[in-house]
Amino acid sequence: MDRFLEMQTFAAVVDAGSFIKASETLVTSKAAVSRYVLDLESRLGVRLLHRTTRKLSLTEEGEVFYARCLDLLTLVDEAEAEITERSGRASGRIKLNAPVTFSVLHLGNVWGAFQKQHPSVTFDVSLSDRVVDLVDEGYDLAIRIAKLPASTLISRKLSSTRMVLCASPNYLKEMGVPLKPSDLSSHATLSYSYSSGKDEWEFEGPDGNESVKINPFIHTNSGDICRAGALDDQGIILQPSFLIGPDIKAGKLIEILPDYRAIELGIYAVYPTRKHLPSKIRLLIDFLIAHFKVAPWE
Repeated sequence: MDRFLEMQTFAAVVDAGSFIKASETLVTSKAAVSRYVLDLESRLGVRLLHRTTRKLSLTEEGEVFYARCLDLLTLVDEAEAEITERSGRASGRIKLNAPVTFSVLHLGNVWGAFQKQHPSVTFDVSLSDRVVDLVDEGYDLAIRIAKLPASTLISRKLSSTRMVLCASPNYLKEMGVPLKPSDLSSHATLSYSYSSGKDEWEFEGPDGNESVKINPFIHTNSGDICRAGALDDQGIILQPSFLIGPDIKAGKLIEILPDYRAIELGIYAVYPTRKHLPSKIRLLIDFLIAHFKVAPWE
């Protein structure tokens, strides 16, 4: 039996949490997966997995062997990446993290389009609005939307998005249109929890920078909730153009205080190091830059 295949199968079972899911990942039968793991345990003379009808769990020996398997499989991936780097081809798995809403709206078609050009690439995409630790959590790449702070990470700018102050026509008709930033403190607002400004919105107006303390009736970590509330006439929001741009164009939301510009955020591809950057990452970043050369939301 191929020892590498045994270890690859065992690691896939642990990662997937079941023999059936591992068989789907490996594109083989459940019986074959079970046989590989049983043969591995027989050859090693130890039980690697506790099996119950509900779940699988690692034995003490299994935990040690799983860690060693991951080390070996990673070395194999790195060796292949080093060789394909020389040929300019992309291959292997790309583990990346990206913001939830931006991914749903603007990245869903990117991965398949890149994979068509580079059939040997696979993706492991995790969506989260929190700032992940690329190194500790093992990510190859992250998409971040921010005023990017100084960091040990390397970044390439893909595009930008401006924050837009807006509300529905019905809300403005009923509650009145703010004429200056300070008017916002007396209006119903919906606030995005992960915003760097929290409950203080900043603007650049005719007389310079101005900020106003708002009193939101809801804090949420979802821009979609803010957008839905604004469309439901609940109040005023400050959200990125990539999210509410189509609503502005359709007249469902109206931009407020256009003479007072809110911050503009960069959309970046972020990765841990420039040294020995795998071909698959370099090619993907170039692909993303070309894809977002013209921002569809502006």
